[in-house]
Amino acid sequence: MMIQENLLYQQDIQNALETVPDLEKLSGKRILIIGATGMVGSCLVDMLMTYSAKAEQPISVIALARKEDKLRERFAPYLCLGHFSYVIGDICEAVPALQETPDIMIHAASNSHPIAYAEDPVGTIKTNVFGLDNLLQYAVQNKVERVLFLSSVEVYGENTTSHDKLVEEDCGYINCNTLRAGYPESKRVGEALCQAYKAKYGIDVVIARLSRLYGPTMQMDDSKVISQFIKRAVVKQDIILKSKGEAVYSYTYIVDAVSALLTILLKGKSGEAYNVADSKSETSILELAEIVAKIADSKIVYELPDSMEGKGYSNVKKSMMDATKLENLEWKALTPLKEGVLRTIEIRGGNTAND
Repeated sequence: MMIQENLLYQQDIQNALETVPDLEKLSGKRILIIGATGMVGSCLVDMLMTYSAKAEQPISVIALARKEDKLRERFAPYLCLGHFSYVIGDICEAVPALQETPDIMIHAASNSHPIAYAEDPVGTIKTNVFGLDNLLQYAVQNKVERVLFLSSVEVYGENTTSHDKLVEEDCGYINCNTLRAGYPESKRVGEALCQAYKAKYGIDVVIARLSRLYGPTMQMDDSKVISQFIKRAVVKQDIILKSKGEAVYSYTYIVDAVSALLTILLKGKSGEAYNVADSKSETSILELAEIVAKIADSKIVYELPDSMEGKGYSNVKKSMMDATKLENLEWKALTPLKEGVLRTIEIRGGNTAND
């Protein structure tokens, strides 16, 4: 079954769409999504296409990805629709030729899990910097209305402030002389690049700093801790914990995160960054493992990470985000952690063509 046919996933998307303010302002717009087959990009495509199915003026979605077979498989239900199109290319090289100039461009392409950071450290940096630069150049040359850059909680590094939750003005410690630093440092550079283009060319750009995401659109090769827990729970295997599990993070269900992106796109102030995090979904890795194990009726076992995984793991022990600035745009998360994990396991368990 295609994930778009899953009733729980459909319900989540419909509920989230109802929370996005002024969504009708996107009707008739052309939106280019870079990294369309990824965890965030694919959910974003699904949400926009779901809205368009009932809109008088549908949104024209242009999906950009590097692998045509994966793209055609993931978006098979949309290929016959006139308001969906795709283009194959590598944003690090250039923005591929497009039949029509998009009104909005969303940079959702990035390596975003530990093994990818370790195995493809150069590609990680290039996508977040060179790929973004190509996108911003195109936006200037073609007078694109707005660009949304997906950044990350990782730009904060280790919380060195006196408060528990990170706000958008904070900046923590990152040891830049490590392989692992390629991801957070390139996201920092990406944000600075957005500001540079805004200052020099007057481009309209907004930034979303995503917390740790989970949900049914996660990829099979995703090596993030929560993704590994959930994938093992789906097949009724033990939950493997590769540390003491003391680190405490903010998490957000993917459908809620995408509704946040649409809210930022519609209501965010140009040049501003917004934390995307669910205040009801803050927990330690150990507590997360216990939640998943209880749902799956599995047990927790401890295991040392292999050398490749270890290179990509974050050493940050406390990284919770304050999303007040985003909430002031009328955004709210609908799915607390336990419910989101349960729904993810149920959706993944009933879906055979998700990746």
